[in-house]
Amino acid sequence: MEYAKNILETIGNTPLVKLNKLTADLPCLVLAKYETFNPGNSAKDRMALTMIEDAEADGRLKPGGTIIEGTSGNTGLGLALAAIVKGYKCIFVISDKQSKEKCDVLRAHGAEVIVCPTDVEPTDPRSYYSVSKRLGEETPNSWYVNQYDNPSNAKAHYQSTGPEIWKQTEGKVTHFVVGVGTGGTISGISKYLKEQNPDVKVWGIDTYGSVFKKYHETGIFDENEIYPYVTEGIGEDILPENVDFSLIDGFTKVTDKDAAIYTQKLALEEGMFLGNSAGAAIKGLLQLKDEFKKDDVVVVLFHDHGSRYVGKMYNNDWMKKMGYID
Repeated sequence: MEYAKNILETIGNTPLVKLNKLTADLPCLVLAKYETFNPGNSAKDRMALTMIEDAEADGRLKPGGTIIEGTSGNTGLGLALAAIVKGYKCIFVISDKQSKEKCDVLRAHGAEVIVCPTDVEPTDPRSYYSVSKRLGEETPNSWYVNQYDNPSNAKAHYQSTGPEIWKQTEGKVTHFVVGVGTGGTISGISKYLKEQNPDVKVWGIDTYGSVFKKYHETGIFDENEIYPYVTEGIGEDILPENVDFSLIDGFTKVTDKDAAIYTQKLALEEGMFLGNSAGAAIKGLLQLKDEFKKDDVVVVLFHDHGSRYVGKMYNNDWMKKMGYID
């Protein structure tokens, strides 16, 4: 009989799916690494499990412990799935710009969820960075994950996602495009792909209000680049240690409006019911069209599922209120 011993054994080995209508004007083959096939419906399941297993191995996470993390939702769900199977408690700190659905899903998996304001400095004691770190210091028998600076984040994608993309494209991948948040996905995958073929070009998708693009191009951390934005899951007002800028060939920025509209377009034109960062990723890829040639194989990673955004990008009342559609 063929079966997984528990839900964690179903993580990884997600399919590559060809994009057709939205990429019809591009000269190249565009393939989506479709991470919603993971059990928590996102790419974060991979690194959540690796971070937990590494913390168990070196004693940072002890039996019956409490896992504490600041999350935009998807890392939290990946951690919660592993915690259920392995017998841990979870406390997650989330910013108030994240969708209600994300909070509801985390609570449905037994996690305690604390909501913090988005529009504060990272060092503000009210920020979700500060609150999660403080809880990690104050809670007995707890482990503060810190996905931004935790090397197991990038390691997970170096060990699984990168090799999968290389194998699935038979080594023909020429470009990799992905939204950048903690940096683990882009850095881990880029490291693996460039070890196989140094000519593979890796592009990060950034958002307006985030520091990544300017820092990559100038080496300057410009606080004037930082302001509140709507797009979920990508961009940062800090420089996570997991973002290895030496492995990234360039960034392109996508507006909140374009990210929301293209999230809808993926569902309506490709039948791909995906999250907000996927809309940003496909729009960013289209902005890079001059980078692609006829025989290129471009892989774009789609992080998470549309079910997290039914009250936002898939709700036309919300889209109208935001001024994204008439």
